[in-house]
Amino acid sequence: MSGEKENVEIDAAMASQDQKTKSDVLGADAEKQSLSDVGVDEALKIVGSGAGVELDAAANRRLLRKIDFHLLPILSLLYGLQFLDKTTISYASVMGIVKDTHLHGTQYNWLGSVFYLGYLFAEYPANLALQRFPISKFLSSQIILWGAALMLHAACSNFAGLATVRILLGVLESSVSPGFALIVSQWWRKEEQGFRTGIWFCWNGMGSIFGAVVSYAIATSIKSHHYTVLKGWQLMFLMTGGLTVICGIIFFFTIPDSPANAWFLTKEEKVAAVERIRSNNQGVGNKVFKKHQMIEALKDPAAWMIFVYSFTTSIPNGATTTFKNVILQGFGLSPELSLLYGAPSGAVQLVGTLVICWLADRLKQRLYMSMVALVCPVIGFALLATLPKKNLNGQLASFYITSISAAAFTLVLSMISSNIAGQTKKVTVATMMFIAYCIGNLIGPQIIHLKDGPRYLNAKIIICVLYGFCAFVLLALRFVWVWRNARKERAIAELGDAYVHIPNQEFMDLTDQENKEFRYVL
Repeated sequence: MSGEKENVEIDAAMASQDQKTKSDVLGADAEKQSLSDVGVDEALKIVGSGAGVELDAAANRRLLRKIDFHLLPILSLLYGLQFLDKTTISYASVMGIVKDTHLHGTQYNWLGSVFYLGYLFAEYPANLALQRFPISKFLSSQIILWGAALMLHAACSNFAGLATVRILLGVLESSVSPGFALIVSQWWRKEEQGFRTGIWFCWNGMGSIFGAVVSYAIATSIKSHHYTVLKGWQLMFLMTGGLTVICGIIFFFTIPDSPANAWFLTKEEKVAAVERIRSNNQGVGNKVFKKHQMIEALKDPAAWMIFVYSFTTSIPNGATTTFKNVILQGFGLSPELSLLYGAPSGAVQLVGTLVICWLADRLKQRLYMSMVALVCPVIGFALLATLPKKNLNGQLASFYITSISAAAFTLVLSMISSNIAGQTKKVTVATMMFIAYCIGNLIGPQIIHLKDGPRYLNAKIIICVLYGFCAFVLLALRFVWVWRNARKERAIAELGDAYVHIPNQEFMDLTDQENKEFRYVL
């Protein structure tokens, strides 16, 4: 960079402010950098250098409805499909895939784990790509390719082939959750993000319902008509993969990369869409990788608490998603009925996630509501470990309420949208969260051993302990953010009249710790 550019300091925007105040407002790292180096957020290019405009309540509601209508349906559909796609292996387990592909020993367990191995190695490159490339174009390419990878499962005849396509599927799906979280931070205010994240995340439950009903229909139809050209599990992979490819194409044409190129907004509405999220102190995106933001993320205790939470909660998730139908068979259900009886689990997850996320935004208590959601699987697995086998209704009800744990993960994911500022820091923390998610899900299938069936008592005890520990991690995370909010308030109060707000600092791509006006939602 030329010397001339290097001298274009952020303090040029703060000429009226003394040196001490400047350091207090931006922090030492940000103060040293030029506007060119910092790479202001794309939002500043949309709204210009003005001080911002006020949106009246009616106009804001109209714009919010328009954004919700055009974005949430396709986000929800695709998120339901990604859950269905990665768990189709569970339905296939009771549709003959183990026998037809000659799996033995722990090979089926490893098919559940190697998906997350691919996910793990692709997570960091995927998050860098989400920052560097147009988000909609990148995600749509990944969606189409993962649909194709899912269809390839039908051509596999042994463990090696299945393991290969499972790893590939993990690589291609690694960008979807962090990508959707970035989209949420682009379009919705902090106080709106928990519920909106809940809307598309709860479609995991819809994917579960759809998978259960369709796999049951395929399995019973083939059994009664002796259809032999394709196996039931092959039809399942071809159908779900083909549907994903179609939806990936729709995603390409309907989801904009940012408010700046939203096809469904007028020029004035594009500016208004950015102005309405000014209070987030985050903007809509920045394509410049900033090393100091990555270092801040790696030094941030809150980021590591998110990592620990994600790792811990993902161990039981990996176990139950891979062995869901095997567990249901342990209740005395036939293979076909175990498929059908999985549907209510998806319904409970859908409704439970929506209700808890709505309450979290309504009460402004996302972390407390996350802890409430974590109590449900503790109770559910404790009952599963103690209820007699003959109590089928009790075991089913206990199993179904464990799915409410998804609401906690949803709300913590929404915290990355709301509470992690600075584009490079945001993608770094998202990477940390999903690396932990992968490691946990890699371990998860290994805690259930078929020799322990049908009760799997050891696994149920381990799962109860892990979910309980997750609640304590979130309590500690809340304490950190409460303390930081209080410290920021004190710092501004101590400056008094010496404190000067920098015009458009909301869109200067500052991190949550650099920006003294940033406040953490709880």
